[in-house]
Amino acid sequence: MKPAVDLVADLGEGFGCYTITDDSKILDIVSSANIACGFHAGDPRTMAKAVELAVTNGVGIGAHPGFPDLVGFGRRDMNLTSWEITTDVMYQLGALEAFVKAYGGHLQHITPHGRLGNLADSDRRYAEAVLDAVVRVDESIIIAVSEGELWHLAKQKGLRVATLMLGDRAYNDDGSLVNRCLPGAVIHDSETVMKRCVRMVVEGKVQSITGHDIVKTGNTLLLHGDTEGSLEIARKIRGALLQAGVEIRMMGQQLS
Repeated sequence: MKPAVDLVADLGEGFGCYTITDDSKILDIVSSANIACGFHAGDPRTMAKAVELAVTNGVGIGAHPGFPDLVGFGRRDMNLTSWEITTDVMYQLGALEAFVKAYGGHLQHITPHGRLGNLADSDRRYAEAVLDAVVRVDESIIIAVSEGELWHLAKQKGLRVATLMLGDRAYNDDGSLVNRCLPGAVIHDSETVMKRCVRMVVEGKVQSITGHDIVKTGNTLLLHGDTEGSLEIARKIRGALLQAGVEIRMMGQQLS
């Protein structure tokens, strides 16, 4: 059987007249999309356009909820209670789902953004709060995250889980992501990123920040759209995967 992977990118991360990347072009490359829900980025018009484009292109739609932190792009710590986290995520899921319904689509998955995602990956309290929101809204939604606290908790509860891989981020020896504040955390060389992506999908391995080979497998590969040259890198990754005999399929099709 041919190896298969979902290609996902973050969309709708502009705000008002400000844009980060060309969503229409990235949608020609990916099979799924994480759409910002208005807290760390996005607004009603941006969300509507992103959802419309995703539905038109037959791309799987996912919610990308974050902290209510437009100034910090959702990457700063916030001292929130568990109930605040749960209700914030519910609010964002509901907002996106309204647009998805209006354009005749289906809400496929959720991938928490930025600091919220990092904490849900490492802190049980955050993982429980995020998962509580998903279960309250729609427990058929796929949890698309790295192998951390949220991943393990969702598995324990019998929910559908897609394992996320990141080609342009460095990994520690234990498989966790290197903190963005540290040197080498983000990999900018397109050839290096492309080779790492293909190796993870085909071989299930990647080189850690210390140079050791570690096991890294998953269902979906995240292509960041807010880094320099990201569109061209995404095209190269897709082309290299197809050349390696990999089938590009949205995560919902893989987990059905």
